[in-house]
This record gives sequence, structure tokens and C-alpha cells, in this order.
Amino acid sequence: MKRLGRLYQRRYPLREALSVEQARELAGLSHDTGRQIGVLIDRQGKASMVIVGDPEAIYIPELPRARQGAGRLRGLRLVHTHLGDEKLSEEDLMDMVFLRLDSVAALGVDREGFPERIQAAHLLPPNPENRSHEILPSQRHDRQTLDLYTLTEALEEEFGREQKAVELEKGDRALLVSVSTDSRQAQERSLEELADLARTAGLVPADSMIQRLRQANPRTIMGRGKLAELEVRALQSGARMVIFDQDLSPAQMRNLADLTERRVIDRTQLILDIFAQRATSKAGKLQVEMAQLKYMLPRLAGSGKAMSRLMGGIGGRGPGESKLESDRRKARDRITRLKKELESVRRHRAQTRERRAKSGVPVISLVGYTNAGKSTLLNTLTNAAVLAENKLFATLDPTTRRIRFPRDREVTLTDTVGFIRRLPSDLKEAFQATLEELDFADVLVLVADASHPEVEEQVGAVLRILEDMELLELPRVLALNKWDRLDEDERERMRNIYPEGIPISAVTRSSLEPLVAAILARLPEDAPPLGG
Repeated sequence: MKRLGRLYQRRYPLREALSVEQARELAGLSHDTGRQIGVLIDRQGKASMVIVGDPEAIYIPELPRARQGAGRLRGLRLVHTHLGDEKLSEEDLMDMVFLRLDSVAALGVDREGFPERIQAAHLLPPNPENRSHEILPSQRHDRQTLDLYTLTEALEEEFGREQKAVELEKGDRALLVSVSTDSRQAQERSLEELADLARTAGLVPADSMIQRLRQANPRTIMGRGKLAELEVRALQSGARMVIFDQDLSPAQMRNLADLTERRVIDRTQLILDIFAQRATSKAGKLQVEMAQLKYMLPRLAGSGKAMSRLMGGIGGRGPGESKLESDRRKARDRITRLKKELESVRRHRAQTRERRAKSGVPVISLVGYTNAGKSTLLNTLTNAAVLAENKLFATLDPTTRRIRFPRDREVTLTDTVGFIRRLPSDLKEAFQATLEELDFADVLVLVADASHPEVEEQVGAVLRILEDMELLELPRVLALNKWDRLDEDERERMRNIYPEGIPISAVTRSSLEPLVAAILARLPEDAPPLGG
């Protein structure tokens, strides 16, 4: 123990891994204990930690958080012994990646306890080959030509340049990840939509990665090797956030955040964040808050019967109630209050719909995939000023306008929230009040982005949601929006796939005449004319 303690008193060279004397000292200690010995060294040459492992490996305990966030190296390098072969192991390289060490070096120790050769490795900044690290040639311990100090300075400068470029951008950079049993092509398409969602939330998609597997890892969703690649890709791209395209369990989210030292969210949480940003009405905000509370409730840390409550007070509550259980109770109470408030909103909207029904004015509801152009179509038809952006979920609250159609027909036109594949179940329930508008529609106008490469999948997703809501029996018109963006071959393909579809450009009023005629043809015959 005294010999190990003396390792803390040494001043280690900044350029070489170890001096000749220190290599002999470390090798002797390792031989006498029969274990690997490691020293974590800071950039002043001082020992930050001495580690005693077993004969095959060392385990590095939890270190303080990395300096200045996720975009820099940790400022520590690891030098450790290997009994016999000096080559760096896969575990050594994993430790370097996950801990973002400046470098890692292995010193071979022969059977007599003398030092042999030494091998080092370091992380790499962004490069065309997407390599995560470089392993340097091994050298004799007494003839080292390594210059770790200069190497580390160059790496920090390169990572620093990347970080400065990141800071000039608006919004945090995010690494997008898909881990699924689906085909690579299907995952790539889904990641494109995730990138659109990230941009809508104000983030910058910095990079993406895909893993196909048969079964997800219950602890971290992906294997350790792929996690190491994730960490390097995040470091190289300057990503402060990792977004998974799949839903993560509470345990997976915590474990990933601990391993990567970055904020980790999943697709559901990203959609909830977007909804929270974009909800404007009281009803919309209530719906979003309830969905968020339902999502976060099982993710409050420390779940489990054994830790759920520290018993005390009458009935185990009051002064003896743990902070965790108190948070859960408050969340459940808030959900109960929100349900009552939303029920009040539903009753108010139902009364409004009843008044519209008594007036005999037909209701036309615009439905479709998010960002298909529904709000733009509403604006063009009604000369309204509803928010219409090239972003997903630009509309979250229903908007209703009265307009006059040809033949003196007056109608009510309603814009609804855009649909999306794999919409979180809690969000479907929370937005039931919004989608209830569709129950009283006389005609549905399904707006599709004909220029989107996945238009068939998007239309299919909308139809499945309408089927779940038992609305497929309503008269329906398919509007193929953004027709002006298609060439002739693409237009012919759309005609073959959707012969009933009506080509339009929502920004061009003259292109909407066939659509208006189709809507009029599907209106109830007993609808009164204007002023009737």
C-alpha cells in the first residue's frame, strides 16, 4: 500500500507516457501484486487516481463530469500495465471513448516483473473515414518517441474549432439514432422524419447512426460497441443531445445519459417538446401538460415498491413521505385536475358544434399528415392568417372559418392538428378534444404532400387513424398538394396510385377550383344556401 501511495507523489512526464524509472516501478508493482496497475494523469503531470485491477483488466470508477460539457476531452490520460502482452485491449479503447480520455497507454510486464514495450491510442476529431481512434505503434519503454503533450494540444485545438462552429449555430446540435429490427431503408426514412422533428424543435441534426438488431438491449437499447461509436460520433459532431427514434424505457434513458454525459431523449419526448412550444390556446396547453405528466410519471427516478415511500405520519404520508412519492402524488393530482378542465373544454366545444349544427352550415374538416399544407390551404380559401410554416406540427389548435363557396353555399372550414406515424398513445388521448372536431364533419378533405417521397405511407397513416376513430365512412376528398413540384413522370405515377386524387397547389387560388367543386358535390343535399 505504501508503494502504491508513492505513485501519487510522482511527477509524470508530459510528453512520454512514463519515465524509465516510473515504468520499472509500475511494472514491479504489477508483478508483485499479480494485477494490472493504472494511473490517471492530469495535464500538469500529477496523478489524479491510482487504480488496482485484476490480472486481466482494470475498472475505472466514476469520474467527475467532463470539463466544459460534452465537446471536449477530459484532461486526463490513463497509463496502465498489462501482464504479458502490451497491446491495448478492446476494453481499454472503450474506456478511452466513454470517458473521453486524452489518451490511453498499456505497458507490457514480463514474467520477471520488468517493463517491456508500451502502446498508446487517442481519439480522433472528425475525419472522412469516420474513424473513432488511432492506435499508435508500440515502442520500447526506454526508447519512447511519443509526444503526448503536443498530440493532446492538437486534438483539443481541432475539437475546439468544431465547438466554435457549433456555437455559431442557432440551437443545440443533436445526434439522431435508430435502433430497430426494421430494414436499414425503413430506418433511414424514419430518421429523415426525426430530423424534421428536431429542426421543428429548434435543434440542429448534426449526425445520425443506425443499428439493426434482433432484440434491443434492455439496459441500454444497443450494444457496448455501438455505444462507443455513438459516443465518438457525438463528440466529433459536437452534439450535446442524443435523440433516439424509438421509445426508451426509464431505465434505458437514465443509463444512456450516465454513459454519454449528454441529454438523452426519445421520439415521444421530442414530439411533446414541440407540442409544448407550439400550443397557444388554453385547451392546447392543458392537453400538452397532461401528456407530458403522463409521460414523465413512470420516469421519476428511483421507481420501485421498496423505494416508493418512507413510511411515517398518518397513513404513511405527511412528514414521512419521500420526495419521490411526493412528486408522483403531485403529478397524479395535477393529471386529475387537468382531466376535469379538459372535460370542461370538451363540453364548451360540443355546445359550439351544436350551435353550428342548428345553423345548418356544413362542416368541412381538413385532415392530413403534418406539414402537408392544410393551414396554407385554409389561408388561401378563406384569406385568413393562420400560422403556416414549413415545419411539422405548425398547427396544434383547431381553427375554424366560415367561407362562401360557389352556388351561394356557406360552409365552415376547420383546420386540425397534423397526424404523424407512431403518435404517442398518451398524446392521442390528450388531443382527443382537438380531434373530436372531426366527429361533426360533413366532408373530410385529406390533404397529402404529393411531392413527398413517402406520400403513400403518410396517406396510409392518416387513413389508419381515421379508421381508429371510425370516420372512414364520412364523405372524403383527397387533395394532392404541391402538384407544381412534380415533373410529368411523377404526376403520372400519382394519377395511377390515386386516380380519385385532385391535384392542387395550396398557395395558388386558381388551382383550387376542382377541389371546391368536389367538396360541393359531397355536401349534404339539404344544406341551406347562403342566407337560407
